[in-house]
Amino acid sequence: MECPILIWMLSLNRDVTTEPQRCEYDKCFNLVRECAPHAKITYDCTSIESFRQIICQMLPLLMMRHRRISRAKWKDCETSNGKHWIEQSPDDMPPEKFLQSMIGYHLAYDNSLCGMVMTQGRQRQVINVGLGVKQLSVEPRGVSVSAYAESFAHKLTPLELTFIAPELGDEVVLRRLCILLSLKAAYIKAVGQSRGFDWSRLEFNIPNESARGDDHPLQGWEFRVFKAQLGVQRGGTVIEESYQCACAFFRGTKESTFIWHDNAKDLEAWVQFINIDQMIKVIPKLTA
Repeated sequence: MECPILIWMLSLNRDVTTEPQRCEYDKCFNLVRECAPHAKITYDCTSIESFRQIICQMLPLLMMRHRRISRAKWKDCETSNGKHWIEQSPDDMPPEKFLQSMIGYHLAYDNSLCGMVMTQGRQRQVINVGLGVKQLSVEPRGVSVSAYAESFAHKLTPLELTFIAPELGDEVVLRRLCILLSLKAAYIKAVGQSRGFDWSRLEFNIPNESARGDDHPLQGWEFRVFKAQLGVQRGGTVIEESYQCACAFFRGTKESTFIWHDNAKDLEAWVQFINIDQMIKVIPKLTA
């Protein structure tokens, strides 16, 4: 397949707020400051939000290291609307291969899960890619699922609201809500829309596997939907967390397609899962 999709998912599977982890924060922050200077992250070793942002910026470094391409041999580029791609050095590379070597990517995170979606090809082919990640849990803790869903009503269309009617039950409502939100987030990021974009301008008709924007069909898109299950240690106890994930990629085909992955085996070919300890371990290699 032209422009194959690959995803890296990193689990923050343990607490990162105690004093020994401050050293880890510093190592990660200094790495990003040196190797990803385009990422303007304010130093705050007490902020888990800051740590998530830093870890996300480390994912492209890990991906390029995995491809055995040294940091000196590539640069991070950005379009006027914030879409990133990686351009490799044209040295010792035929012109046609160089044109096909651009890597478009997008970073996303929610709570304990940080992710990167990427694809390779010509620059205009690869930049319209986005990732959405949404934990299957209510916020704040203890609020009812119906109240939680209601808090997102302004981001949904009347049709989408029928998919999360309270009488369907909490489990179905939460799952469908997170699918809708992750799909919308993935598309919005894929096209480079700003934070102020009105999510209700998008409509995902899940039963019909179709999507519309401003009441016009979204054509040429590939949407992939999958779940991630994490075992996370919090306060000495291992708890299970579930995340609904979606990626959006513009392939330019006549119709849009939806691909659903329901088990871990389906994901093995294109989703790589790692944890925070594996990332910390390879920090010395990422500057090479």
